[in-house]
Amino acid sequence: MNGATLHELVRAAGCAHGHRVAVRFEDGTGAACVSRTYAELLASADELSTLLKRCRHLRNERVFGLYYQPGVHLASWILGILQVPAAYLPVDPEAPSQLSAGVLRQSGLEYILVQSDLIQRFQNSFSTYLRLEVSEELPSLSVLLVELRGRAPSSPLAGAGWGERAAAQADSGAPGSLAYILHTSGTTGPPKTVRVPHSCIVPNILHLRSLFQMTPKDVVFVASPLTFDPSVVELFLALSTGASLLIVPSVVKMIPSKLAEILFKRHHVSVMQATPTLIKMFGTSLLQTTVLSAATSLRVLALGGEAFPCLSVLRSWKEEGNQTQVFNLYGITEVSCWATCYQIPEGAVGSSSADTDSVPLGTPLLGTTVEVRDERGSVITHGEGQVFLGGGGRVCSLGDEAEAAAPGAMRGTGDWVELRGGHMYYLGRRDRLLKRHGKRLSLEALQETIERLGLVQACAVTLHEGKRLLAFVVPAGQHTDLESTILRSLSELLPLHSVPDQLLTVEALPLTLHGKVDLAELAKVYEQQRGLSVLPAALNGRADLWERLQALWKGVLGLPEDAVVPSESMFLSSGGDSIRSLRLLEEIEAAVGRATPGLLEVILSRPFSDLCRGVEAVAFPVKRGGGAPGRGKRRLAAEASPALAKPRRQEVAGERAPEPAGFVVVRRAGQVLRRSPGESSEALRERTRDKSDASQDSGGAAAAPAGGSVESGAATGSPLPQQEDAPLRLKVRWKSDTGKCVDASPALLACGEGGPVTAYVGSHSRRMQAIDMDSGARRWERVLGDRIESSAAVTRCGRLVVVGCYDGLVYVLRADSGETYWTFPTGSSVKSCPTVDLLTGLVFIGSHDGHVYALNTEARCCAWSRHCGGGAVFSSPALHCSPRQLYVATLGSRLLALSPDSGDTIWEHAGARPFFSSPCCSEEAVCLGSVDGSILCFSHAGAKLWQFSTSGPVFSSPCLAPAPPAGWRLLCGSHDGSVYCLSARGELLWRFRTTGKVFASPFVFGGGGGRGGPALVAVASADGRLWVLDAADGALRGSHSFPGEVFSSPVVWGRGLCVGCRNDFVYCLEF
Repeated sequence: MNGATLHELVRAAGCAHGHRVAVRFEDGTGAACVSRTYAELLASADELSTLLKRCRHLRNERVFGLYYQPGVHLASWILGILQVPAAYLPVDPEAPSQLSAGVLRQSGLEYILVQSDLIQRFQNSFSTYLRLEVSEELPSLSVLLVELRGRAPSSPLAGAGWGERAAAQADSGAPGSLAYILHTSGTTGPPKTVRVPHSCIVPNILHLRSLFQMTPKDVVFVASPLTFDPSVVELFLALSTGASLLIVPSVVKMIPSKLAEILFKRHHVSVMQATPTLIKMFGTSLLQTTVLSAATSLRVLALGGEAFPCLSVLRSWKEEGNQTQVFNLYGITEVSCWATCYQIPEGAVGSSSADTDSVPLGTPLLGTTVEVRDERGSVITHGEGQVFLGGGGRVCSLGDEAEAAAPGAMRGTGDWVELRGGHMYYLGRRDRLLKRHGKRLSLEALQETIERLGLVQACAVTLHEGKRLLAFVVPAGQHTDLESTILRSLSELLPLHSVPDQLLTVEALPLTLHGKVDLAELAKVYEQQRGLSVLPAALNGRADLWERLQALWKGVLGLPEDAVVPSESMFLSSGGDSIRSLRLLEEIEAAVGRATPGLLEVILSRPFSDLCRGVEAVAFPVKRGGGAPGRGKRRLAAEASPALAKPRRQEVAGERAPEPAGFVVVRRAGQVLRRSPGESSEALRERTRDKSDASQDSGGAAAAPAGGSVESGAATGSPLPQQEDAPLRLKVRWKSDTGKCVDASPALLACGEGGPVTAYVGSHSRRMQAIDMDSGARRWERVLGDRIESSAAVTRCGRLVVVGCYDGLVYVLRADSGETYWTFPTGSSVKSCPTVDLLTGLVFIGSHDGHVYALNTEARCCAWSRHCGGGAVFSSPALHCSPRQLYVATLGSRLLALSPDSGDTIWEHAGARPFFSSPCCSEEAVCLGSVDGSILCFSHAGAKLWQFSTSGPVFSSPCLAPAPPAGWRLLCGSHDGSVYCLSARGELLWRFRTTGKVFASPFVFGGGGGRGGPALVAVASADGRLWVLDAADGALRGSHSFPGEVFSSPVVWGRGLCVGCRNDFVYCLEF
């Protein structure tokens, strides 16, 4: 069929299947279906083409317009035009007339076939722009031939005359080479005409006909309007095979129940090509019971024109036992029609693996060349880039191009993909891949995530005016509080910048004429809703303003609707953050209809009452006499209200650094830091010189921090049991509900001699809790910007708590109230636990952006940052005082020794596998675990001293314990389910096998100091068991089972052991 034309394909099929039904038209009113056989189709087409050829003045005409509504004659009209030979240009009566007139002008069209009963509508629509004259009539086909005689005298259309364009536009290529002329949708720029030759589209028809295994028994639904080039595939897949076309009016396509009945119960459609949005319109119930039921007639479903849904969504559409073959089609109108195709394997649809949820674009179709190029224009074979399409014969001419592009020319699509595993995965259009709050956001990926939740039938996401991230959803069934449920779920799955600012429910997603989501209409829906909430027009006074601002405040912070916002509430201490503050600012400015300079600072640093006064001054400006007209409109918000004026330095909440206090801090892996009341930095320095073996982040009594002392976790509190062989009884003293999994390890702070002890711990619920260690009473709770896996640290003043967050911020909170003292933004999630230098006050912390940061919390600035050479910094830095070095391990398999004062590299070790384990230090060595199953030990000069191999990856951070008279031993867990105790030379002293993988770090407590009882080791296994072992020989002394997995590391104070659990609770066990 090389060199064949569309009409030649149809004639060959028509001659072979003349008696079969070629076209069916069902109007949806209950009237009998109207049909035409192939013999009737060919006869009608011949009649039209004869008329067009017979007209002397039309002998050289190459393009005819077609103004139509779906009907039984549609295929005859198209075939008759093609046989002239000429190309057809469809004009939709529902499209804006000025847009259509512009397309007619650009294409140089001089004649158009108008459906007879639409002639009055045509004249009314186009007489303003064109001079019209009816030239011929063909009653048997219900069509009129209308001549377009150029612009009307008052036409607003600009540009060259019709006749001047006709030769240039229509004569492109040899006579009869063009098949049709369309215009692009305008979604990626101004609409432009695309002239498509037979040589471009015929390979599509032939290849897809083969892939879909088309037969004369098939029934193909015409889902697309003629102005959308997939309609060409639908028409000629059927008509070139001897199959039947099913056509319905546009209004029927908008009624899912009626459409499903016509398609699958009356006409048993077997092949359907559509946009995903059109399919979603049916809803889950109709999809499972009719469209994609086990008994459906639908043999082939080909989806294209939009991003393909993820497999979990496709899976939810299908009833068990459904055998429909599903294809992903990708292409652009500029290289009409489809470029690639991928058949979804049946096993992939049935699988629930998240690894196979994305669907590739597939392989090139016949005659198509596909390239992926990076931003420099270079062809790439992996990574992200833009798709370019072309091919020897698959060449169209665009817009004002006088000739088609040269054979083999490649056209950029504007679509970005990721190449991995030999497949192309669609990322979205460049304008759908955004940077929001400085972080990358894919609107397509967000839409897929919402659909995966199973709460909606369909979803569309857009960024309104470049600011507001909006999600429009069609609910799946009845749900109470759908908006908050979805937003809460998304906040657990996505970083904060990817969570929509607002979610709006709609009965159905509006569609464009091409069956795609109409984002412009959705924008109007949002504008209408927002218009109802504009403050000044709807407010009845200041009391109403107070209520409205309370609603905005609660909405942004995710607080319950019935919550009351106290006038003294501070935004940051109420769970706000930098991104939410911008969101609240946008909400308020949208409501008052103007910019409010200075308001952001009020949101961040002043109470709610000051915010209300500032907005009140803008919403209800005081009129002043004697001034120039319009003076009030020009005033800045800061001038309008003292509340918006820049606060004096001493007035800012948390401005002054807290005074040092005496304290003891206990953290995971047996870290215990002590500072005496009023102890000066010089005294700390002197004490450090006296402890030559002092280290930071070491465990037990083996070491001391830089400038502090490290003791046993049981150094304060009741003595441990004296009988070595007596079983240790563990019981729950208290538990605290955090709302989500607790993977972070508690940090314990005791202030003053015999003062209260507080446990600080974060949760995946974004909550940070401060809990009284004795009673379990909650001292305060904060909601941060995202999930919290980082364990907290206490600064050298003893009054500030530092913790990292998934939102990329490091939060510095007041220990006594939870109020935000300072936040520092990194470039990605922060799961690393902070380390404090008591000498300088610097706080060291890693980020998934690959940096380690040295933060000066007293000056509220970053002293230095260091990129660690690749890979996120998940583990916690470790500080050693002599030699003074900071150790940092990365997921890029690097261990670095840095200067804690400058960040300069002292030495570096490159491993083979990532380091999740945090380093710990002894007097002569630094140790850590590796994912390759090893526990490694290096000298402080960087020489490897020894390596011990376990039987599984090591995520656990080692803990050091004293080994009298002057040595130390190392304890560490492994994913092989064991806890290992090694000597300072790396020799195995003992091994205890737990019942699950060990992610958490051991904690050594008791023994020494004349306090009685042996040293013990507490360690948790991931299956929810807590084990207490004898540190000397690993003998089991006690255990406890939690009702959930445990990845948190236990810490001990006196007779209480505190640990988090994945059943959402923090526990304190008493022994």
